[in-house]
Amino acid sequence: MIKIVIAFTFLTVSLFAQHNRIAKISPQIKSRMLKGGSYHVGCPVSLEKLRYLRMRYRGFDGKTQWGEMIVHQEVAQEVVVLFEELYKMNYPIRRMKLISDFKGSDWRSIEADNTSAFNCRSATGSKKWSKHAYGKAIDINPIENPYISRSGRIAHRASFVYRKREHTLDMRPENRALLLPHDKATKLFRAYGWKWGGAWRSVKDYQHFSK
Repeated sequence: MIKIVIAFTFLTVSLFAQHNRIAKISPQIKSRMLKGGSYHVGCPVSLEKLRYLRMRYRGFDGKTQWGEMIVHQEVAQEVVVLFEELYKMNYPIRRMKLISDFKGSDWRSIEADNTSAFNCRSATGSKKWSKHAYGKAIDINPIENPYISRSGRIAHRASFVYRKREHTLDMRPENRALLLPHDKATKLFRAYGWKWGGAWRSVKDYQHFSK
């Protein structure tokens, strides 16, 4: 059974290999990560265990866009499958750039509503490494899906309007980008065993999925 699942996954990835790509961290990508501050001495995972992904996604304008992401090698193929499924279901994504394009700043990346994964940083409000530092967490459309603290605080002003979590009838891309418990996009990640921050009890991190 395990061999069948692995073979099916490989076949699924191969079917759209002309669209999406998985590669080891090249010298060029390494340079971008170091200069951009997303990777540095002391990170809990080596570059050899990370993978660079090039994936297509549906932009807020409805058109096909191409994005970049870095994840751990253990989840790389699965992430490509997940984002291809998001593309097929027309789930909109604002942008998808490496966190190094934002100087390794989670704040700047969120302000740009950037969907991203690897970033060698501590977890929010903690001194422990974030799942992002291992390449095993993804933040999707962080403005529409904000982090809300125990006290109810939202740090990014553009996210204030999304405190109320419901889809409206106009179905603008910003509205469709909201991740709710019974949405296809949310259920897709959870079906693959990813934990969703929107289901946390104390704080809510609607953008966050971790493996």
